[in-house]
Amino acid sequence: LFYLLVFPGGLFALSLGLLFKGLDRKIEARFQRRVGPHILQPFTDDPKLGGTEEMVPSGAPPAHFTHAPPLGFVGMAVCAALLPIPGVTHGMTDMGDLLVYFYLLPLPAIALMMAGSSSGSPFGALGFSREMTIMLAYEIPLLIVVLAVALMVGGSGSAEFSLNKIVEYQLAHGSFGLNPVMIPALLAYLMFLPGTMGVPPFDIPEAETEILEGPLLEYSGSGLAFFTLTSAIKTIVV
Repeated sequence: LFYLLVFPGGLFALSLGLLFKGLDRKIEARFQRRVGPHILQPFTDDPKLGGTEEMVPSGAPPAHFTHAPPLGFVGMAVCAALLPIPGVTHGMTDMGDLLVYFYLLPLPAIALMMAGSSSGSPFGALGFSREMTIMLAYEIPLLIVVLAVALMVGGSGSAEFSLNKIVEYQLAHGSFGLNPVMIPALLAYLMFLPGTMGVPPFDIPEAETEILEGPLLEYSGSGLAFFTLTSAIKTIVV
């Protein structure tokens, strides 16, 4: 429970993720020659959303509409709790490996697709279709990267998926980021990164100027807060 709710997941991952979101908004504003919001603005936005009424559109299935936002949040919270940090924590060692990550990382995208398909909005349905297409495109490169790491650690044709053993291998032999053999896997991962984070130019499922936030258009209150918190934690996890 400590790993899940406090550190390395929970409050720690959430606070650091919201700080990164604030920095991202500030940097984006500077590129656009704006002052931009305060770096700590996300810390006030989400509690305010959580205190407002959540409106369910007429024609939308209430169960799917209200359960979609927490789905992605819980998935990313578990991912953050699994993270081993050398010299600090081994994370949730009994259940933490790369295969678990591979299954949990798509949950925010699945939640977004559930939201779009159940919102009753044509913009949401279009965003659902785009999110599914992007997810299918980046899941295969991610699987290849996962296998490359596992094979590197396993050696002799075997694969090792344990997160702790992957960390221990790098402590003993150096970071994979500095290993020439792993550079192609690193480049593939960096190419996949914007797609899974939904940042420009891979933000077409929620393109504000085209489909008005797509799956998120009909969300308000705690539902919208869950989506923004999910994005914050996913920033740390990825």
